[in-house]
Amino acid sequence: MFLLLQEFAQPPAESTNKGYIVPNVDLPPLCSSRFRPGPPGEEAQATSQFIADVIENSEIIMKEDLCIAHGKLAWVLYCDFICLDYDGNILDACTFALLAALKNVQLPKVTINEETGLAEVDLKQTNPLNIRKHPVATSFAVFDDTILIVDPTAEEEDLATGTVTIVMDEEGRLCSVHKPGGSGLTAAKLQDCITRAITRHKEVKKLIDKVIKSIKIK
Repeated sequence: MFLLLQEFAQPPAESTNKGYIVPNVDLPPLCSSRFRPGPPGEEAQATSQFIADVIENSEIIMKEDLCIAHGKLAWVLYCDFICLDYDGNILDACTFALLAALKNVQLPKVTINEETGLAEVDLKQTNPLNIRKHPVATSFAVFDDTILIVDPTAEEEDLATGTVTIVMDEEGRLCSVHKPGGSGLTAAKLQDCITRAITRHKEVKKLIDKVIKSIKIK
C-alpha cells in the first residue's frame, strides 16, 4: 500500500529553490513473521534509503519543481510504503508503486498573499507533477554467479548466494546498481542483468501507463 501526503515547509537553507521528497518504508509484523513490532528494522531502513537514492539518481522529478515561492514556501511529499504481504523483492515493488503514484499526483495551485504573507490554496485548480524520468527496478537472485532468477520470492532470496537490483530509465540509462554483499558477479553476468532490466522496463512502464490512462480524474 502506498500513501502520499502533502504539506508545506520552508525550503532548505542550502537550496532555497527546492522542495522535499521523503520516502519511508514500513515492514510491519502484519506482512511477515520475520518482522517485529517497534522502530524500523534494518531492511526497512535500507529499503527507504534505496528509494531515496533512486529518486535522487534517476531525477524522476526535480525538487525545483516542488518550490512554490523561492526561499519562502515549498511542497513536501511524504511517500509512505506499507507492506501488507511480504514475499520478497520489496525493492521492485516500491519503485513500481512510487512511479505509479507520482504519475497520478495532482497538486493544487498555491499562491502567496502579498498582504498577509500566507499561502492560499485553490483546490479547484490542480496540476500534475512533471515526471522527467521513469525509473524501474529489476531484482535478481544470484546463485554462485551461474544462475540468475528475476523477481525472486522471499524463499529464493534466502537460498540465493547474493542479490542485485538494476534500475533503468526509459532511455536505457543506468540509474542505480544495488548489490548488498553476497557472491560477486562477472562483467558478463552484470551485463546480462542490465539487458534483462531494459526489457523488463518496457513491460512495466507499458503496464503502468495503461493503468494511469484508465483512471478518470474527477
